[in-house]
Amino acid sequence: MLKHRGFPGRLPGTDFQFVIRRPNPKGVTPLTKRERYRDRRSVDRKADTAFMAALWAHFGDEPFERGNLDAGRLSWLFGREVLPYDDPFDPESYESLLVINEAVARASFPEAFDENEDWA
Repeated sequence: MLKHRGFPGRLPGTDFQFVIRRPNPKGVTPLTKRERYRDRRSVDRKADTAFMAALWAHFGDEPFERGNLDAGRLSWLFGREVLPYDDPFDPESYESLLVINEAVARASFPEAFDENEDWA
């Protein structure tokens, strides 16, 4: 499992984790598309925005390996802002490649792309 050095571990001041420390001994948690409803708590929306900002700052428009990125947090963006790059895509592999769908991500999280915003 690739560890993304320099990637933030969590949203500061919360328990919203962005990376995992070690592989799950019971098996890899699969990536699934989770529905984001309008009535989500503001702190949940802030965590999504901060995670998207970290993804963009770390990887930009280049494909990236899933590695130690948290499956739960990725699943909130998967299928919309973060897309599979591999064909066929294995949702249960730490080596799977992903890519940011920049147009959708900018529409969904415009503040994540604001250079003046500090998410750390």
